Amino acid sequence: MAKKNNNPVWSFFASVKLALFLLFVLAATSIIGTIIPQNKPAGFYVEQYGQNMANLMHTLSIQDMYNSWWFLSLLGLFCLNLIICSLERIPGVIKIVRKDNLKTRSERLLKLPFNATLRSEKSPADATVQVNDFLAKKGWQPQSRQTDDGTMLFAQKGAWTRFGVYIVHVSILIILLGAVIGSSTFARKVLQNPDFAFKGSIMVPESQQTDFIYSFQTGEKIDLGFTVRCNYFTIEYYDNGMPKTFLSKITVLEDGQPVVLKDGKTVHFLEVNTPLTYKGVTFYQSSYQPYSDFLVTLTSTTTGKTQQNIIPGGKQVSSDDGKVSFGIINKEGRGEAVNRIKIWFGDADAEPSTFWLNNDQEAVVKRPSGDYRLHVKQLYATVLQVTKDPGVWWVYAGCGLMLFGLFVAFFTSHRKIWAYIADDQGKARIIFAGSSNKNKVGFERKFEALISDFENFKK
Repeated sequence: MAKKNNNPVWSFFASVKLALFLLFVLAATSIIGTIIPQNKPAGFYVEQYGQNMANLMHTLSIQDMYNSWWFLSLLGLFCLNLIICSLERIPGVIKIVRKDNLKTRSERLLKLPFNATLRSEKSPADATVQVNDFLAKKGWQPQSRQTDDGTMLFAQKGAWTRFGVYIVHVSILIILLGAVIGSSTFARKVLQNPDFAFKGSIMVPESQQTDFIYSFQTGEKIDLGFTVRCNYFTIEYYDNGMPKTFLSKITVLEDGQPVVLKDGKTVHFLEVNTPLTYKGVTFYQSSYQPYSDFLVTLTSTTTGKTQQNIIPGGKQVSSDDGKVSFGIINKEGRGEAVNRIKIWFGDADAEPSTFWLNNDQEAVVKRPSGDYRLHVKQLYATVLQVTKDPGVWWVYAGCGLMLFGLFVAFFTSHRKIWAYIADDQGKARIIFAGSSNKNKVGFERKFEALISDFENFKK
């Protein structure tokens, strides 16, 4: 056993009780962070919880709890506790692994839970060679030492598996390190670089683009370093008018040019469960905002020229060449959704025409000045949640290491085999013994099989 440290501070942080307490507090606060919606506008919390409670939640950063100073402090304290707990106990494990098991006395072997005594017609020297060869054939690598009254052989497997729990400890530290690296609070207050890691959102109307977002924590603008354009937004509704599904068609621009994404395309269909990641920045389809304006696309079938306008209801707009004009004079819908739109379309050569067009549909309009394709849809803005988390790969690596550590800790064991060969009236007396720190039932079966195989081997 390692010598006990009498430093009260060290003993406090090495306490398993402290670890359990911190785990309980972290679990409880994480539940709070799950129940209370995170990163919502300030007005949301006032509306849901009242002004006084909203002020308290703002003071404690409950609205962004996982980036709050006190939650990160709890993680730091837990990390310190985990490190000191490991440092306190690892020397004892090393001592067990490095123990000189060849010093074990023969009387001690008979007291181990798994032991068997065999007789051999061979001399002790020949029996020693036979046992050594047998263990080597079975995958053990025995060491030997001559004693006063015989020869001791020892072999072990899986000594390193005693460190499985500490592999789990390291994995937890790596996961927490990844969480801190990906924290916007760490980026802003420690690194003094808000662009290193952030969480925010942006609302982009159809046909518009942006090269910045707004931070959840501070509301400040954060430059993306590239441009994101919303080409198109579509939404489906249930019969009762509630939204069913929605998606955005997003293009990333660099220096004004569309970027070819990993799938080989320049347009990404952004849905709720289909995010877009570019240069470490991930965009999630979060919500949407309907407008009373309309997105109108006019294409001349004669010249092939296309123009796109955002116009409100009741406003007349002229084409770029000035030959025709058009506008929205009425609409029909349910709730926030527009189903049909009444169009006014005219030119200088004939009386204007009016007609109804389903939302997000195209019509061919024939006029004396030419034929036109007209597409009209209600204007929407896509609301995107945007994150940059450079610690995510640390988290993934930590999770992988944790799975490995848990496998080692629960499904592997440190197994030991002794064989003591002594002289018994010119013939060999062999004592086999074994031990395992885990899965003793399984080791018992293997030990019995090992003895049975040796009895067949020595014949």
